[in-house]
Amino acid sequence: MIATEYDLHTELRERFSVLRAEKKLRHRDAARELGISEGEAIAAHIGAHSVMCVTRLEGDFPQLIAALSAVGPLMALTRNDAVVHERTGTYLDASVNGHVGLVLGADIDLRIFYSQWKHAFWVAETTGPSTNRSLQFFDAHGDAVHKIFERGMTDKAAFETTVMLFAAAKQAPGLTVTTRPEKTTAKPDSAIDVSGLHSAWTGMQDTHEFFGLLRKFGVARTQSFRLIGQQYANKVSNSAARFVLQEASERLQEIMIFVGNPGCIQIHTGPVNNIQIMGSWVNVMDPDFNLHLREDLIAESWVVTKPTADGVVTSLELYDATGETIAYFFGKRKPGIPELSSWRELVAEIPA
Repeated sequence: MIATEYDLHTELRERFSVLRAEKKLRHRDAARELGISEGEAIAAHIGAHSVMCVTRLEGDFPQLIAALSAVGPLMALTRNDAVVHERTGTYLDASVNGHVGLVLGADIDLRIFYSQWKHAFWVAETTGPSTNRSLQFFDAHGDAVHKIFERGMTDKAAFETTVMLFAAAKQAPGLTVTTRPEKTTAKPDSAIDVSGLHSAWTGMQDTHEFFGLLRKFGVARTQSFRLIGQQYANKVSNSAARFVLQEASERLQEIMIFVGNPGCIQIHTGPVNNIQIMGSWVNVMDPDFNLHLREDLIAESWVVTKPTADGVVTSLELYDATGETIAYFFGKRKPGIPELSSWRELVAEIPA
């Protein structure tokens, strides 16, 4: 007998549920064990099911994000393979500037690349006596780019009403995803105009110019650090993030933590207080901000300085084994305000 598409989705839901229950796996990890993307696992639950009810969404995603300002505090979650960034607050001052979406509230601070947002779902998942409800956005490959969870202070009726305005007409289960292309091989060092790179680096007036600099010279990030020299980039211990978080907590140093993926960058600005080390995980467990960083997935850590019109800006930057960015750490600052000397002093103490 040939299995129907309905049968396949039913089997997938059952296997996903068993993995979640028996191994206590998160959605992302359970999907990987099944050999599928997280987006495919979520989309298999479209419709009314006992544990997870999923509604497919469509339409103007910037409009949906802007409408969330009326529903009160929510928890924003952005992650990549090595780190999870969770921040609670209200989605305020949402806009689109060219190809970049912005949310510029005091708590929820996002840079959104809507071209990567291909699929969206409203997810209601029952765990014991409670039901957790969330908005979840995925790219063309089925990887999560951003999630939004209701919290105790959320106007739950307004949240659901707002989201359901974007419900798709067709609610059949299933999701078609594309294969992620192979990563482009970096140029050899000998092919890079190092003199030109150095001149462009020293001439920067804003940290955002760095992205154009990389494109202009066809150089990868960590490759540029190696080539620019120790005046501007120094490799440090992969325990540097742990050190910075612990010292910032003790010194009451306010910092900025950027975590992103191809679809979204999420920023925390402010203090970090409750730092907990659990095996390979380095965690910030504050009331409105949580960070969960897998230290064992950090392949390279660099302290980088970039010239700007406001003076030098110093960052701690973490990279995985493929050269992809894990996270950036800065001292708290805004354009037009010089970097805090206390942040530079902290960074200068990071173990080499």
